[in-house]
Amino acid sequence: MTAGAKHFSTYDIVMCGMFTALMAAGAYIKIMIPLGVWQVTFSMQIFVAVLCGFLMGAGRGFLSVLSYLIVGLCGVPVFAHGGGPGYVLKPTFGFLIGFAAAASVTGFLYEKAKSRSAVGTMAIAFAGEMAYYACGLVYYYVMFNFFVGTEAGIGLRELVTVWFLSTVVPDFVLCALAGRLALRLEPYFRSVGNTRSAGNTRPGKTRT
Repeated sequence: MTAGAKHFSTYDIVMCGMFTALMAAGAYIKIMIPLGVWQVTFSMQIFVAVLCGFLMGAGRGFLSVLSYLIVGLCGVPVFAHGGGPGYVLKPTFGFLIGFAAAASVTGFLYEKAKSRSAVGTMAIAFAGEMAYYACGLVYYYVMFNFFVGTEAGIGLRELVTVWFLSTVVPDFVLCALAGRLALRLEPYFRSVGNTRSAGNTRPGKTRT
């Protein structure tokens, strides 16, 4: 995929479709973590979203995850607990939005990175993870306290303890693994993308 491409190639569409499907599959690879009256879902989707950002870039990575969200909101049960437009009223929908943010932030930082190192990739993966949690936590707090929650609501301390600290470490492990995998897959993705693009592109002018 060339840096100057202003439209989707057939290759881009196929890759976006692949990551959209992987996001759906990742929703079913999950672990339910009971925390008192709460039940937190830990899935492989953050791994897929961050990997998508690394390999597809900010724009295409965002659109890949956005396509997944649209499919789910149209009623196809691709989310961890089903699908449908009513999902936007669930406090946890913010974490689904967070997947798109994670792909976008990861892709943007990776495109701007001057080198491809394990430490740098891990830092970028962490930034993508934090973008995911920022969207999820803010959306959850607003929806639960002002729209669909109980009279008691949820405090910031409980929000952070239940919805952040309980899963942030295993999620970071998945994000770091996504970064490591991206380092290995990037040369292949670049070479395949260049083969399918019109004309020959110099390696220094390509991006994932």
